[in-house]
Amino acid sequence: MRLLLVEDDERVAAALSAVLERHGFTVVHARDGEDALRELLPGDDAAPFGVVLLDLGLPGQDGFEVCGRIRKLTSVPVIMVTARADVRSRIHGLNLGADDYVVKPYDTGELLARIHAVSRRTVPADEAGAEEQGTGGAAGGAVLRLGKLTIELPTRQVSVGGRAVSLTRKEFDLLALLAQRPGVVFRREQIISEVWRTSWEGTGRTLEVHVASLRSKLGLPALIETVRGVGYRLVAPPAA
Repeated sequence: MRLLLVEDDERVAAALSAVLERHGFTVVHARDGEDALRELLPGDDAAPFGVVLLDLGLPGQDGFEVCGRIRKLTSVPVIMVTARADVRSRIHGLNLGADDYVVKPYDTGELLARIHAVSRRTVPADEAGAEEQGTGGAAGGAVLRLGKLTIELPTRQVSVGGRAVSLTRKEFDLLALLAQRPGVVFRREQIISEVWRTSWEGTGRTLEVHVASLRSKLGLPALIETVRGVGYRLVAPPAA
């Protein structure tokens, strides 16, 4: 996922960019609002941004004004990251169109979880169009087709090259989570939280067993890639 970091403090931006890149993000750094808006203009070859991390204390114009201008330009998810902790600022930011509001200092794990959460709630227009074309008649674009892998979300059915694959409830939930954002790295803690609805402690081995079982049942050992020290991501299989 490409992520736009709008932060005027070079040291803060460098440290946060390093963390985000270790977790699979491609980070573009903008130092003020004008730089950010230029980056968000549609380009011929650059992939769209998945999330904008927006500091409020920017030179020239503050983050509130920048957020309002971003909302006139694009629907990309915006997370305000700021030291302003008062309720009035939070409400104002959310009313301007921010999708989330994180107060400094923050826990890196929480910030990563919030980034993934807002990105899952927002489907880019080009992806939405592709889903509509590939629904196979299911309502709401609820069929995911990734190469020869087909996942029918309403009926919880999975097939590979037309061959039906029987999965347990947690195996299906895990596969569906990864498949809705192919190529995006999901942290182990995030997967455990969303699929098992519990914390990481004592559940790590369970996740590894389910990943191994999915690889075996689907007959696609390279489908779920392990990102060492971070988590897992789904690599779409070829169509044939």
